[in-house]
Amino acid sequence: MKRIITATAMSLMLTTSICAAQQVKDLQTYKYTDAATTNDILASDLIGMRIYSVEKDYDRFNENYQARTDEEKDWDDIGEVDDVILGFDGSVKAVVLGVGGFLGIGEKDIALPMDQLKVVREQDDADSFFLVVNANKDVLTSAEAYENPNRANEPSEATKMADSNAEGSAASRPMLPRADVHRDGYKEAKVSELTAEDLQDANVYDANDEDIGEVDQLIISEDGQIKKVVLDIGGFLGIGEKPVAMTFDELQIIREDGGDDLRIYVGATKEQLEKQPTYKADQ
Repeated sequence: MKRIITATAMSLMLTTSICAAQQVKDLQTYKYTDAATTNDILASDLIGMRIYSVEKDYDRFNENYQARTDEEKDWDDIGEVDDVILGFDGSVKAVVLGVGGFLGIGEKDIALPMDQLKVVREQDDADSFFLVVNANKDVLTSAEAYENPNRANEPSEATKMADSNAEGSAASRPMLPRADVHRDGYKEAKVSELTAEDLQDANVYDANDEDIGEVDQLIISEDGQIKKVVLDIGGFLGIGEKPVAMTFDELQIIREDGGDDLRIYVGATKEQLEKQPTYKADQ
């Protein structure tokens, strides 16, 4: 009897193996050919890509167009791809764009069908491409916000921003007043036009226009928000400086009209800042 059972079991195993082999043979897999390398885009490549607004001569962006080197510098950088929405049928329904804001602050998510975006290859680099849209920043930031109903219980961007600002320096001391400096030939800098490079090492001034330090580093949270701006206050040639963490809302930033000079003002004196809690990297 045992031999019969064993023989039956072996027969079932062989039958299962044959069926599995047949299924593998019938399985249709996608072949990544040479054509695919130039025509296909991975979702992982899309997420995080910058989006550019190009309204003039937008129709030139056909499948044969190749952007010249650094051509994107003439376009308006309006945001980035935050996510890709897929349908159960495998189609790309839309691309979620984070538009406006600065390093995640004040960004607004909108969802655009993929056919409203153009993929533009770079002339001298076949692996490099750009995403462009025929709409300016004002139109996009005014568009209906995208909210994923499956994430309705997640905190809003405003809440996350408040939580980020509440950590560390803001929680351990009263908020300092924001400066209100008016300087000839300067105007308030648009946050949306600033970059981290603009702020890094920028000089910091008090309300009396005296140089009291510089920006040492920007502390970014895991979700891309500016958590703290660390200023090095006082000292001489890097010696004796005191790092003080401030929130972005406590800083006034002005830029030379038509120039490159950027100035950051605080509504406190050097002496007042030196009495603030010392920032430590593990805070």
